[in-house]
Amino acid sequence: MNRTEFIIVTAIILMAAFALGWFSHWIMHRFARVPGGDMGEMDRLSTMLHDAEETRDQAIIYLEQREAELMNQIAQTEAELRAAMGGLRDARHEAEEMRAYIERMNANS
Repeated sequence: MNRTEFIIVTAIILMAAFALGWFSHWIMHRFARVPGGDMGEMDRLSTMLHDAEETRDQAIIYLEQREAELMNQIAQTEAELRAAMGGLRDARHEAEEMRAYIERMNANS
């Protein structure tokens, strides 16, 4: 191989390497880039996502507060029910004593 052939082969190899590098760069940026028009869309979507997350957080806080209120109401209602059942039990016992007293009074008469 003489000097001219060596220069030509080297030039062809360097040109092929350059073309391969340029092509791989172009392919990489073609698939990895975000078109300029889509950036506005992405900003809008990120704003909507942020707003939705804030709304979700507010809803969770509201539901937790509401659940606490309802649990408190249930506890109060159960306490009132226990008190009413105790009063009813006492009233039944007193009514039974009164019946027994009336029956004794009627039996003595």
